[in-house]
Amino acid sequence: MADNMPTSAADTTQPTLFDRIFGLKKHEYPAVTWSFAYFFCILASYYILRPVREAMAVGSGPDTIPYLFIGTFIAMLLVTPIFGWVASRFPRRAFLPWVYLFFIANILIFWAVFSQAVNSGNEFIWLGRVFFVWLSVFNLFVVSVFWSFMADIYTREQGRRLFGLITAGGSVGALLGGAATSALVIPIGFQNLLPISATLLGLAVLCIRQLRKWVVHEHEDEITETVESDKPLGGNPLAGITHLFASKYFAGIAVSSVIASLLGTALYMFAAQLVEAAIPTADEQTQFFSNMNVVTSALSLIGQMFVVKHIVVRFGIGVSLSLLPIISVAGFALLAFDPVLGVVAFLTVARRALGFAFSKPTTDMLYSVVTPEEKYKTKNFIDTAVYRGGDLVGTWTVKFMSALGIAGISIVMLPFAVLWAIVALWLGRDYRRRARELKRIGVK
Repeated sequence: MADNMPTSAADTTQPTLFDRIFGLKKHEYPAVTWSFAYFFCILASYYILRPVREAMAVGSGPDTIPYLFIGTFIAMLLVTPIFGWVASRFPRRAFLPWVYLFFIANILIFWAVFSQAVNSGNEFIWLGRVFFVWLSVFNLFVVSVFWSFMADIYTREQGRRLFGLITAGGSVGALLGGAATSALVIPIGFQNLLPISATLLGLAVLCIRQLRKWVVHEHEDEITETVESDKPLGGNPLAGITHLFASKYFAGIAVSSVIASLLGTALYMFAAQLVEAAIPTADEQTQFFSNMNVVTSALSLIGQMFVVKHIVVRFGIGVSLSLLPIISVAGFALLAFDPVLGVVAFLTVARRALGFAFSKPTTDMLYSVVTPEEKYKTKNFIDTAVYRGGDLVGTWTVKFMSALGIAGISIVMLPFAVLWAIVALWLGRDYRRRARELKRIGVK
């Protein structure tokens, strides 16, 4: 993270109403604008494809979802050490763009293969399963790398003010990406959404270039300490794993991630089961999931732009982190009484909106008090392998408890949500302790 960020003379001018609402300072405008655009591009890219993934899962059969998550978890275990190796040996300014270029190439390959299958009238069940696994890896990696980059270029104080606004860029992207899919999937077919997604991801690479230029300008006297350093992070490629098991702080983040994934996966499987029975075709299923994403993104945007900053500043990170588990307790209790598609859709939208508006930006703030290596390697391991491990636990837990029905499984989920709230409050306290220690030794 860049420390001692200079302020320009423009910061001494009277702040505007816009500045007060969004917590901006004049010299931060370029960086926040490019960060907003960067997150807009990667989430718009992902949310164009996400409903396709959900439709592929339904087409594969709800009973196969646990096996799809096994494949996703294995893929994560294979990919995470490779990412650690790359981060250890190449400068951040070199490997960051190549992560996105790699995924762009993947999307274009899927486009070609899906187009051939659709045009030939062939079934693509197995191709859809491969796409499901790939997209489940893709979305976590591109978002994790984004937030590692953000924690690297902004100070802790800036993160508390700005991460909510930057996260709103992602919600705008998710909103418009989901709306584009809903409007276009039936006229053009799901396969032709893929090159649109690839184009947006290419624009994200341009945003990275602009942010790197800003870092050079703001930190020309301390460039070796920033993301523009020529030095790689070094260390062990598996350091993300070792740091996790050596730290209660990271363990707490990991436990929260697993429980969040467990609850979310239970809802995901409920939705797949109910949608399969209620909605007949892949394009219509894609449209249904896309409409849910649009509502989620609209609610998330409001929270990110106008609420999360004030919650964090007034009540602290722990309270912001605990909102989603508290709502989860109430939501699963409601689902236990009325296990129908409408309630599942409502709870899914509510949880995702709170997650994106509060839990996600606040969780990313937790990494502003750790080392650069931990920001990239440990965060990436938790955001990818650990999170997908939670998916794996969740899918098989729901599968083994299927005899209980949706209502019975919902009751089982309640104590996990309570534990999650307790861990969230503890993380908030430990964050404050770490921040005080860094401030004591002069790190901003």
